[in-house]
Order: sequence, then structure tokens, then C-alpha cells
Amino acid sequence: MGLTTTLLRSRAVAALTSPHGVDRYLEQVNPLWAAHEVRARVVDVRREVDVPGHPPVATITLQPTSTWQGHRAGQHVQLGVEINGSRRTTRVFSISSPDSRAGDRFTITLRANPDAPDGQSVSRYLVERATPGTMVHLSQAEGDFVLPDRVPEHVVMISGGSGITPVMSMLRSLQRRTHRGRVTFLHYAQSPDHQIYADELATIRSSGHGIDVHLLHPELGDPALSPAWLERLVPGYRDVPTWACGPAPLIEAVQAAYDGSEALQVEYFKPPRAGSVDAEGEVEFSRSARSAPNSGASLLEQAEALGLSPESGCRMGICFSCVSRKSEGTVRNVLTGEESSLPDEDIRICVSAPVGDCTVDL
Repeated sequence: MGLTTTLLRSRAVAALTSPHGVDRYLEQVNPLWAAHEVRARVVDVRREVDVPGHPPVATITLQPTSTWQGHRAGQHVQLGVEINGSRRTTRVFSISSPDSRAGDRFTITLRANPDAPDGQSVSRYLVERATPGTMVHLSQAEGDFVLPDRVPEHVVMISGGSGITPVMSMLRSLQRRTHRGRVTFLHYAQSPDHQIYADELATIRSSGHGIDVHLLHPELGDPALSPAWLERLVPGYRDVPTWACGPAPLIEAVQAAYDGSEALQVEYFKPPRAGSVDAEGEVEFSRSARSAPNSGASLLEQAEALGLSPESGCRMGICFSCVSRKSEGTVRNVLTGEESSLPDEDIRICVSAPVGDCTVDL
């Protein structure tokens, strides 16, 4: 750590710049100067997929402040923007570029989905409105969905839709490390026109070098994922270390095919819906004095349906920014199916659905 950085992070400087903090002053001089916070400047916005009638997909290249500590392939980052002068809205995105070091540029690839109920969509803003020079706020990289330091001789990667981003980060990292083993890469997309990284994957598939790429499009009659098909493709696949990321139906099919194998690591691109939850009783948000019949949706969705705007980020149970106190009632985790009836319990409301009556401090 340099002398300047040490001074900027000192208690004396913190006291002199109170109550705003040193980063507020540094930001006014140069947006990429920071002592504690992590910010980034958009360097490039490149369209990956643009099919009429469907949300476009783009890769955003980011130059972070020197406070960025780097990432491991497969990790994600919380990214916040102020849209139309509103308060900062944060969402979680997987990093699509290879492993990075402190201060290195990196990329995220995202679909312009309407990921906020009030039109404050972070993904749409970044894909459709961000330009070189746009500043964003970042967390440090997070997540355990990563490759080990010693990569096995043979690995399988399975993804669907935008869930390709963390496994693409892994594949790019293995290429950069000149991995000498074998990689079986399976990706499901709606059609060839919807295929993210199509040109790059075509080049990888044609070049060989131990990477076996299978781009699957059910609309064209490609096979669905099944134990029999996987066994023909990768004999003994249940014993091969596998990383899978994508929407809930794909991940559930992968988990069924691997039948509890410890070789499988998964990350949901979207959490499963809470349709099987008993939608009886009433949900009360005590601090706001709002209540409504339990719809069976997640507590975050039910709060937003009542006009509340609780803090949230990933909406997938990853970032913990939506944690709130449940004072009474039972909730079911829509990712694991586990239920809890503990009083005065901190829960992630984005992946917690009430079972009967429930009271939350919101």
C-alpha cells in the first residue's frame, strides 16, 4: 500500500472529511479516485444479441478504481446506478471475463430485462443507455461458484440463456491458463440467433485444444438434457466435476440427472417460483402498517405489490441486501424448500415465501 493510499485511509483524514468521507471529495476531482469505495467507468458497450421482439444482450467493459481487488472466474458483483436522479438501484451480475487482479478491467454480460417493478431497471439502463464514461458503483467480487486452484483433468460446464456468463468466465480463464485437460461445454439457447458469444464459441469449437463445445437449440430439435444423453456424451459424467448455471428448469434437470452427486456445483440464474407454497393467511408489513392476503409469492414481491420499496439487489438470494426481520410466522425458502418458524428471525425476503400468516418488519 502506497503512502498516499495509507494517508487517505487514515483516521485523521476520515475525521477531517466527516461527515461525507474522503471518497466524496476524491470523486469530485476524479471519479476513478477512491480510498475505500469501489466504482467503475464504462469503457465499452457491445451488443452480443439483438433479436427483434426480445430483450437485447450486451457486454459492458468496466474500468474499476484501484480499490477493486479482482475476481475469480465464476464470481459475481453487485452493481449500482442512479437512474433519472432516483436513489441508487443495485442488481447482481456475473462477471464474464477471465480472472482479474486488483484494478484490472473486467466485463459483465447482461440481458436488458425489466428487472425492477417501477421501471428502474439496471440491466435495461446499462444495455440501452450506458455509454463510455458512465460511472457505476460496485461491490467487491463475491460468490463460491468458482473453479478450484487446481483444476481437474476433465470438467463439464452446463449453462442456459444468460447463465452462460459465469461459466464463460471459467472457460476463458482456462484458456488463458493454457489448461491441458479436457473441457465439455454444453449451452442451451432459444435459437442460434439468441446465442450469446456465438462467434467466439464457434472459433473455440473449430480450434479443438481439448474443449468440446455443444451449442443446443431445442427449437431445432436438439436433445433435452437427460441422464441417458449425458452418459453417451460423457461416460461416467456423475463423477466428473461439473459447474452448471441457468434458469430453474435447467438446473432442476441437471440436479435430477446427477442424482445427488458431489461432483456437481450449481448456481441458479433465477430462483424457482414459489407456486407450491400454501397461499393461506395474511402477510403484514408492520413498520409500514400494510397488510394483504398471502398470495404465495416471495415476501419481496408481495411488499412491492403493496407499493413498498424494500432494499434489494440480486433477487436471487445471493447478495443479502434484502435481509429483514420476521417477527412471526413461517416462511419457506423457495431455493431449498426448507421452512422456518423461528420468531424474530432475519430472512432474505427475495427467496422467502410465507406459509400462512406472517409478519415482517418492513
